[in-house]
Amino acid sequence: MPRPLVLAADGVRLRPLVPRDEDEWMNLRAANRDWLKPWEATVPPEARATDMTFRAFVRQERRQRRDLEALPLAIEVDGALVGRVVIAGIQWGAQRSGSLGYWIARDRAGQGLVTRASSLLTTHAFDLGLHRVEIAIRPENAASRRVAEKLGFTEEGVRRSYLYIDGGWRDHVIFARTQDEPRIGRYWGVGG
Repeated sequence: MPRPLVLAADGVRLRPLVPRDEDEWMNLRAANRDWLKPWEATVPPEARATDMTFRAFVRQERRQRRDLEALPLAIEVDGALVGRVVIAGIQWGAQRSGSLGYWIARDRAGQGLVTRASSLLTTHAFDLGLHRVEIAIRPENAASRRVAEKLGFTEEGVRRSYLYIDGGWRDHVIFARTQDEPRIGRYWGVGG
C-alpha cells in the first residue's frame, strides 16, 4: 500500500484525515461554522444533500487522492488540525488543471498558514504534472485575495453566479497560475 501524502515546510504539515481525527475535526468545524459560512460552498436547497459519516468522508478523500481527482489535505500546526487545503476538480488530458480551495480556523487566521499550505500543495500538483491551478474567490474576501496575490496568481476575471454560498449563487473572481511561471519568492521556497 502506498504511503499517505504528507507535505511539510515552515511549521505547516499537510496530511490526509484519518478516522481517529473525527472528534478533533468535528470540534474544529463546529467552532468555525459562523467564521466559514460567508465563504464556504454548500449544496443548494434544490439539490439532494447526502449526509456522510466521517469515515465515509475519509474514504472518499482517499479514493480522490489515489485516482488523482482531487488532493484534499488537512492543515496541521504543532500537532493540531487548524484547517484544510485542497486542489479539487482535477482534469487531466489536454486541460491538466485543478481548483485550489482552503480555509483556516479563525484563531489561526492572519499567520500566513494558508499561504504556506497553498504553496506546498500547488507545488506538489505542478510536480505531479498539472499545468494550471486556479482559485475562485468571492470579490469581498480580502484575506483570500491576499493569499492569491502573495503566491503570484494572476487575476483573470469574474465568473458570475459561480458557486452556491451562504444561501445564494455568488460571483467569484478567478485567479490562476501555470506550471511554467517562475516560482520565486518567500512562499515558494526560492529567493525573496
